[in-house]
Amino acid sequence: MTDFRLVVVSAGVSDPSSTRLLADRATQRVTTLAKERGHAVSVTTIDLRELLQELPAALSSQLLGPRFARAVDALLAADAVIAAAPVYKAGASGLFTSFFQVLDNDLLIGKPVILAATAGTARHALVVDEEMRALFAYLRALPVPTSLFASTEDWTDTALATRIDRAARELVLLMESGFARAVRDDAWGAYQHSYGSGGGTELGIDLGSDLMRLATGGSLRPSTDDDPFDPRKG
Repeated sequence: MTDFRLVVVSAGVSDPSSTRLLADRATQRVTTLAKERGHAVSVTTIDLRELLQELPAALSSQLLGPRFARAVDALLAADAVIAAAPVYKAGASGLFTSFFQVLDNDLLIGKPVILAATAGTARHALVVDEEMRALFAYLRALPVPTSLFASTEDWTDTALATRIDRAARELVLLMESGFARAVRDDAWGAYQHSYGSGGGTELGIDLGSDLMRLATGGSLRPSTDDDPFDPRKG
């Protein structure tokens, strides 16, 4: 049996929230399918409305409050993510996009994600695949092929349950593959990273190089006769 850690991010602000309901239905299906395949899933839910007071400071100065920091830690440890947003005026809510824009670019590399959105009308159905999928592509996450969208009339449609089941299966299979951890273990150096990355893996910086020695006030290492590539040689 493998234990998986699933993090659910919901940007719904009402109570009850249709966005949270869609995320919960996907979560329930993921945990059920994983259990059928011999896996246990621990679920951590991040309600973004609880981070509203800390979001301005995170956006303006990258200073994370305690709740925001716990959310980042949960995402770092996650094997998979369900990200759900309400749609307003043909776009995912500002709360949703602001949260993910604050995150370190390395945090979600290779992590499988179910993308989900809710709206009052089907006119917003393309937001998940056109806007949200592009955001997670930039973060180098791995959204499952099946996205979820629910407008008011979709909740009683069996097609929604079918899509939830398909997306959940895709997520479980990606978790089983271990792709995210393999990327972190075997291919991390092939990605472009920023210094001080919050992705959980330190950059391979040679602090003993001539450049770093000069940058810290030191001096160049003595020239050696057997180094044909020493630039200090004529």
